[in-house]
Amino acid sequence: MISVDLNADIGESFGNYSTGNDSMIMDFISSANIACGFHAGDPVVIAQTVRMAVIKGVAIGAHPGYPDLQGFGRRSMALSASEVYDYVLYQVGALKSIAESEGGKLSHVKAHGALYNDAVRNRELAEAIIGASKALDSSLVIYGLPNSEIENATLRNGMRFALEAFADRAYYKDGTLVPRKLKDSVISDITEVSDRVEGMVLSNRIKTYDGGLLIIRPDTVCLHGDNMHAVEIAREINTRLSANGIEIKSL
Repeated sequence: MISVDLNADIGESFGNYSTGNDSMIMDFISSANIACGFHAGDPVVIAQTVRMAVIKGVAIGAHPGYPDLQGFGRRSMALSASEVYDYVLYQVGALKSIAESEGGKLSHVKAHGALYNDAVRNRELAEAIIGASKALDSSLVIYGLPNSEIENATLRNGMRFALEAFADRAYYKDGTLVPRKLKDSVISDITEVSDRVEGMVLSNRIKTYDGGLLIIRPDTVCLHGDNMHAVEIAREINTRLSANGIEIKSL
């Protein structure tokens, strides 16, 4: 049976601020990218999210970002590669320890927001992210865009790379994501997102923001947990893929 991983960025609440329905969305995904406290999340939320993932059998991933709670990690920061290494080491190390303390195991790493996007073209940042991850566990799977510096760094370091596609984000023809500040860059319509995922997984192609057609063969498909219809979309994607004989399974 053909399979694909369905991941979601979750664990993004902190303090009195609450976002997403992590418990419900975990019923429909195979992997969770858990915020590590720097762009979102806090120690209590991280531990609670890890416990839920262990109970529901969802693969646990670290989702490190820039130290930017106010900007939700979606703003680039002028940090050196060595600083990024240390920030990623701290965040992934914390998530790994919490996962193990709860009887789970860290399976993958996916950078968040601006850090993810910056590492697409910045070789030094990509090496910092991969270097820190490898120092903690060389068996970790790295999620990222194809033909990116993060993919190159992963392979240079002998680690496993998972090609990621985004269910609810618009693409340019060159395979990069359309900036969130642009209209229709984030897709919330349940049917449209589900149609896109079907196209990605079954025919390996999607229409792009700039009028083209992008060929993509995802190992994992991401749905953002803060999307207003995240749970409904995840449920519909499950239904659609299952009807086509596709198993949703962690890597």
